[in-house]
Amino acid sequence: MARDPQGALVALNRFGFGARGGAASDFSSAASDPRGFVKAELGRPNAALLDAPGLQSSPALAQAVFDYQHDIKRQREAAAKTAQAMAAIGDDLTRKMQNDLPKELAAESGLEMKPGVATSTTSPDVMQPTASPKQPPKPLNIIQKTFRAEALARIQRATMAESGFVERLVTFWSNHLCTSASKGELARIWSGAFEREAIRPYVLGNFGEMLRAVEQHPAMLFFLDNQRSFGPQSRAGQNRKRGLNENLAREIMELHTLGVNGGYTQDDVAALARIITGWTFAGRDGKLAPPGTFTFFANAHEPGPQKLLGKVYEDTGLAQGEAALADIARHPATAKFIATKFVRHFVADDPPPALVAKLESTFKKTGGDLRAMTLALVDADEAWHAPMTKIRMPYEYLVAAGRMMGRIPEDPQRYLGGLNVLGQPLWAPAGPNGFADTNAAWAAPEGIKLRLDIASQIASRIADNVDPRALLDVVAGEAASTETRQTVERAESRQQAFALLLMSPEFQRR
Repeated sequence: MARDPQGALVALNRFGFGARGGAASDFSSAASDPRGFVKAELGRPNAALLDAPGLQSSPALAQAVFDYQHDIKRQREAAAKTAQAMAAIGDDLTRKMQNDLPKELAAESGLEMKPGVATSTTSPDVMQPTASPKQPPKPLNIIQKTFRAEALARIQRATMAESGFVERLVTFWSNHLCTSASKGELARIWSGAFEREAIRPYVLGNFGEMLRAVEQHPAMLFFLDNQRSFGPQSRAGQNRKRGLNENLAREIMELHTLGVNGGYTQDDVAALARIITGWTFAGRDGKLAPPGTFTFFANAHEPGPQKLLGKVYEDTGLAQGEAALADIARHPATAKFIATKFVRHFVADDPPPALVAKLESTFKKTGGDLRAMTLALVDADEAWHAPMTKIRMPYEYLVAAGRMMGRIPEDPQRYLGGLNVLGQPLWAPAGPNGFADTNAAWAAPEGIKLRLDIASQIASRIADNVDPRALLDVVAGEAASTETRQTVERAESRQQAFALLLMSPEFQRR
């Protein structure tokens, strides 16, 4: 088979995280068979699973948070008691000094005798504190440690993967069915576990199974407040005077499945909210189940049948909601919405209609088989011939930079800091719709300026140890344009050349 440099660039950038530097020969491998190079990862068993040492399950992490919060509460209570005791001792000493010291001695010692107060009358300069030594940074708490460990495991996997296509699938689905670490301590510590438990096992599996795993995961239930949703006519709802919270039901239909134009109504949202009342997770007391595990709280479930999207679902408890989710996952509007968003992510902001129709048809025929839909994308000529106009999202950009340098990260902080600067903090979108996936969000002048700043910072750290011209061959090979080669070669310094490479179309575009 003839070499296909342009196909290699598409394979590496559009479907993957870019070529790896060092001893890897990714560009050469991709150029010999671009589609085969991309498909290779799809055939590996459990390719998406991530089981790094030290990463814990959601229930274990919930217990860690509950224990941490309990310890903090005890420390605060102890500190308050100590402060109260010290204040009492201070008051006793002041009264004793006022009663026992002669006025002349008090004046000599610098204590001015006023009713109930001992104040200094010495020169202010005498009492100025000396400069305190620099304090060491506070140790990370369990929530910070866990978040960084999860982040490092994810970034390392993306950096080491051969093409990175499976990891790109993980990031797509994790953003499509997102939670946000900014919700609170539980949300933050669960961010990585949610992805490992509810997303990764299903990216090449069945969409309906992924949907159920996501909507029943404690991280999603906490993020969208379903633990606060009570059937108005349920026993718990009546006793606690609590009602529905429609957040999860609304986002299931609007963002996760049917789409905003998917043909549902507000009545359908309310019906689904009633159907999934009782879907919750066990709290710190562990009365319903071990803390941090999904559980069905029957007393909070709205009794009776519910009509959703024209179909009546009998009250079968937990099974009522699972049946509704399964039907929504197979709905024609879901197939169209998912196919459109999938193509928009990988190919173009304005998805080619024929390609969307092809993936939509595959989704319908296979009952939501995501491997089949993914293969349909890779096999489609439109996915390879469309111009590379999409700009890499910040996470893709930083991972691609790390891959190009052939370095396995040992500390996630540079990546986490860079993502914060570029507007895509890891696992922390501003809302349940995830991060935007179009050029308008990332190619604005301010965003490009920030990206250039990051490129300059990277270049200042490592440019003396690399040859930017050689790295251009690593990431683009013969597909690099004459303009980009000349720009890199004519740079005034290696540092400038490296920064220009990081800002080149061959590196930025997918």
